[in-house]
Amino acid sequence: MSGGVIVAVVAAAVFAGALLQRVSGMGLGLISAPILMVIFGPVEGILLVNALALINAMASTATQHRDVDWKAFGVIAPALVLGVVPGSFVVRMLPSAPLLIVVGAFLLAALGVVTLGKRYIPHITGWIPAGIAGVIGGFMNTVAGVAGPAITVYAQAARWNQRAYAATLQPLFFVAGAASLSIKSAIGAGSVTAIPTMVWGVGVASLALGLVAGLKVAPRVSRDLGRAVALGLAALGGLTAIVRGAIGLM
Repeated sequence: MSGGVIVAVVAAAVFAGALLQRVSGMGLGLISAPILMVIFGPVEGILLVNALALINAMASTATQHRDVDWKAFGVIAPALVLGVVPGSFVVRMLPSAPLLIVVGAFLLAALGVVTLGKRYIPHITGWIPAGIAGVIGGFMNTVAGVAGPAITVYAQAARWNQRAYAATLQPLFFVAGAASLSIKSAIGAGSVTAIPTMVWGVGVASLALGLVAGLKVAPRVSRDLGRAVALGLAALGGLTAIVRGAIGLM
């Protein structure tokens, strides 16, 4: 893949993910993670997603902070950090091909629970389920760049309203991204310097454009439609990662 094509693909993936995240509450990791890890590998690709998600979450939190459920955030955020630790060691120990398969499988499993299994999720309350969701979300964010599905399952079970759910995801994504970046860098499970400077510039610029476009599009597009598009694209990306990893093992 030529440099120009890589830049174009990165720009499109990040732009689409940022736009859909503003519309539906999640989308950046779901869409960009499978694409970026196929291009840059499962370590640096997910590290790039973690960094962009952190920036995106910081900007989104600033515009949605009034709707955040800060009590739930206070329980889930520390649990996210706990989940990041084992996830970082998995990233450090697994070779590239098996890691691609693991990441793809995690994505598909999470999407299956969020879509097909959500009708069977019982009503739950309390800090223990919230903490469990946070640990799983932190682990998946570190390995696969997606904390959203685990939190979504908890949100469904706790019967959050859509506005609070979408808003509370944003500071949680910030914590997950910051912890994943810090711990993976500290234990040598990835380095941001391995990603070309131009890619960082294109990624941040596309993120900003996606956020601006999302603000304009959000009032005109239903959250359910945006979420359905994000989940569909993520499923395709997860399958691609598994196939790419399987080929690498041959």
